[in-house]
Order: sequence, then structure tokens, then C-alpha cells
Amino acid sequence: MDAALALGGTTTGEHGVGLSKLPGMRRELGPQVAAMQRAATAALDPQGILNPGELVG
Repeated sequence: MDAALALGGTTTGEHGVGLSKLPGMRRELGPQVAAMQRAATAALDPQGILNPGELVG
């Protein structure tokens, strides 16, 4: 992930691969995108039962 970001790119997040990306997601996406993702999840899944723990923190 560090190399991809240094080159201006990104890494995949498909089919569980994204779980290994969680620690670096905020750095990759930025605080505004992380906040938007948290807001969308809160609106669509207020009980937090869909893929718990799989969101930018």
C-alpha cells in the first residue's frame, strides 16, 4: 500500500482484500471521505450489523 500511494495510485479492496487495507485507508482516502463513509453507513445500517468493523475508522 505504501508503494502504491507513493506512486499516486491505490490498491484493490475487493472480496476481503480491503480488510488488510483498513490501517491505511484514512491516509489513502483522507478525512472527508472517511467521514462520508461513516455517515453513509450510519444512515443505511444504524444498528451496525452489516459488515461490522469493515469501515474506515
